[in-house]
This record gives sequence, C-alpha cells and structure tokens, in this order.
Amino acid sequence: MIEQDTIKLLRECDAGVKMGVQSIKEVLDTVKSEQLKETLNTCKREHDQLNTELQEQLDRFGDEGKDPSPMAQSMSWIKTNVKLTMHQSDHTVADLITDGCNMGVKSLNKYLNQYKAADERSKDICKRLINLEEQLAIDIRGYL
Repeated sequence: MIEQDTIKLLRECDAGVKMGVQSIKEVLDTVKSEQLKETLNTCKREHDQLNTELQEQLDRFGDEGKDPSPMAQSMSWIKTNVKLTMHQSDHTVADLITDGCNMGVKSLNKYLNQYKAADERSKDICKRLINLEEQLAIDIRGYL
C-alpha cells in the first residue's frame, strides 16, 4: 500500500509541476514588469529543481510519471490566450497565475490527503510544491 500511494502521489506532483512550468512559460513573453518576470522565472527554476527530484523518485520505482491531462492543458491554454488577447497586462498575468496556483494547491492537498500511506519523502516533495504555489500567489498579489 505504501508503494502504491507513493507512486500515485509522485505522479500527481509530476503532473502539477509540469502544469506549473507550462503555465509560466505561456505568459512570460507578455510580462512587462522586470520584477514580475524575475519572480516568475525564479519560481519556474524552483519547479524545475523539484521536478528533477521528482524524476529521481519516480525512476526509483520504475515509473515514468504523469503528464497533465490534455483537457486541463487545453482549458488552461484557451483561458490564458483569450484573457491575454482581451487585455494584455501584468494584472492579467498575475490573475491567471494566481488562479493556477490556487487550483494546484487545492489539487495537491487533495492528493496528499488521498494518498496517506505515501512515504514521507514523497509527502515532503508534495508539501514543498504546495508551498511553492502558495508563495508565488503571495509574491504576485501586488500585480492583481
């Protein structure tokens, strides 16, 4: 049971990290503020570092991980592009990223609760990812 929950939690974290990095990449070119751009780039680097750790853990279990669902990716892409087409601003970027962070935090907490038997290392990775998302939402509040 521990191994099953561990792998499932790692997979969800993998999908979450990939979704976060993809979302940041989608908006970076439209950001005007150098400070906001740096905040997003720093968070992207932290996601990439956590992703490296996640991949090591998934490799340990012989698992390939999980990509975000095509539906979630499509809906995110559509929402981002529609909003930015209508109003391209740092405010819009902050709004989109905050929504994504909130959805990520909600989903990851759900999986953390669902896969209670996961090993402590995997739970720690999940908690650090949640903290990254929460901190990014806080860091960009000034642009809302």
